[in-house]
Order: sequence, then C-alpha cells, then structure tokens
Amino acid sequence: MNVDLFDFALPAERIALRPASPRDAARMLVAAPDGLSDCHVTDLPSQLRAGDLLVFNDTRVIPAQLEGARGDARIGATLHKREGPRRWRAFIRNGRRLRAGDTIDFGAGVSATASDRGDDGSWALDFGGEEPVELLLERAGRMPLPPYIAGKRATDARDADDYQTMFASEPGAVAAPTAALHFTPSLMAALEAAGVGHATLTLHVGAGTFLPVKAEDTADHRIHAEWGRIDAATADRLNATRAAGGRVIAVGTTSLRLIESATGEDGVVRPFDGDTAIFITPGYRFRGIDGLMTNFHLPRSTLFMLVSALMGLEAMQAAYAHAIAEGYRFYSYGDASLLLP
Repeated sequence: MNVDLFDFALPAERIALRPASPRDAARMLVAAPDGLSDCHVTDLPSQLRAGDLLVFNDTRVIPAQLEGARGDARIGATLHKREGPRRWRAFIRNGRRLRAGDTIDFGAGVSATASDRGDDGSWALDFGGEEPVELLLERAGRMPLPPYIAGKRATDARDADDYQTMFASEPGAVAAPTAALHFTPSLMAALEAAGVGHATLTLHVGAGTFLPVKAEDTADHRIHAEWGRIDAATADRLNATRAAGGRVIAVGTTSLRLIESATGEDGVVRPFDGDTAIFITPGYRFRGIDGLMTNFHLPRSTLFMLVSALMGLEAMQAAYAHAIAEGYRFYSYGDASLLLP
C-alpha cells in the first residue's frame, strides 16, 4: 500500500510533553462498531465485559541514551537491541566520525568499542569492564524519551518515573509500552471488581519504533526485530479466556504484536521466546486478539498502519480527525484510544 495513505496533519500543540496526572485521568476515545465515544481512562471498566482479559507488557525501560566522545568528536548513542551479555546494537549520532575499533568514552567510567556497522546504519557496541551493563547505564545513561518530546524539552528526574509503567519489571526496553502508562493501582482494582482479568508478557521495545517509514510502499519497509517472551501459563490463560467467551484486549501495540507472533493460523496462542519483526498492515487477519487499547500514533508510522489494519483505514482516519478536533493529546505521554472492532 502507498505510505501516503497513512499521512495526516497534526498540530504541534497536540503533542503531549507530560503525562496526565493522575495517570488514569487521561482521556480515552472509544472506537466500536456503533461509533465513537469520548471517555476517560477511568471509564475503562464500564467499557469492557466481565471475563475479558487485558494483556500488559512488563518490559522496563533502561537508561539507553548515552552521550560520549571519541577523541574530539562528540558521539551520541541510542541503544536499541541487546545482542549479548556486553554487546548492544545502537543508533549513533555523528556516526561519520566513528570507525570500527574506535572506543567511545561515555564518562562515569563507562566506555564501549564500536564494530560491525549494519545496513541500517546502526553499530554494535561492546561495553568494557566487568560490571553488569545495567549498572553502567544507570551511571552514564539517561531515559530515552522519544524525539518528539526530547526535541522540545530536556529529559529530567520526573521522566524516570513518568516513562515507566506500573508493570515494569523486566529491564531491556529503550521505549516504554506507553498505553500501559495510563494504569494505576486504583484502576486495576476497579477492573478486577468488574470481572476483568489481566496477564503480562515481555517485549523489549527497540528504538526502531521511532524510525519513520521512508519507503513509498509498505511492502518495501523492513521493521526492526525485537525480543519477546510469552510463557506457557500466559499462553494457556489467553486461550482459556477466548474459549470461555471472553475477549483478549492487548494493552499497547507491543503486546498485540507479540500475541499475534505467537498465535497460529488455528487461533491458538503458543509459548514464544525469540525475536519478532511482524509488520501489520491493512489486509492482515488478526488471530490472537479481540481489541486494543493504545495511544495516538504518528502519521505514516507502522503503528498507525497497525491500528488501520485492525479497524479499517477510513475508520481510523475519522477517529484521528475527531481526536484532533476535540483536543486529544497525542503520542507517548498523550491520551488513549480503545479500539473494539
């Protein structure tokens, strides 16, 4: 499909630079077969049914943004995928000043040697020393806010909490599964009282999620692989929910993509442990989910293509036009949508 079909104009003032406070005070646009409804995230229990299951991504964002130097050259690195105990693949700013074998000094006693430049322009970075890389990043790294936020304000101490979900327990993501940022303990209690269950899986979100689609046709775009895991107990839970007549509602496109990667043509979710590079566009037949809660996505992005595949392109164009006209806040720290095809 032509990528231009997924374009739309978004006023700059619609991009949220801070999350709602409290988190579940955010607005929520519900798109269902009977039309659009303007709600709030606190209304979620009334929008779901007893027996439904929400599926969250429990990945934890690491301080994956690094600033360093190779000699006199300033080098920026955004880690995006772990390849070994001490090796990460990273997108490099000022990479033209870097050569294989160069060592980058990130300060605070943290350094890494660059090698193996990929076709996508990323580099492999091998971190020196014997301390766990996680400790090195805590010393030298900062929270990797998306460019549409970081370009408008500096990352600060609030982001260390604001950019983690309440489910974050498995370190490894370089971007938050932002739909889950809206959830609070009180909202979870209300969902439980309404008979709505929840389960977790792990998908370590990579920096490739922020990369624009530069191809003219979706068939020519290649998405970056991300590592994920669904254990046997979670797979059984998802299958049992649907067998009992409940709906599996993915919270975030990361949860959705991993569930779909783990679901066979027979609609059965199986345990999964490995990389996925699934790219969902209109025409895709969904096998493992019955709905999606997600934030509002960038124009021409793989994620807007995904929601258009779920709901239909015209329906999502209308939903986004409504959201823009009604003042909804967009992107990572913005408002939510509940998509029920």
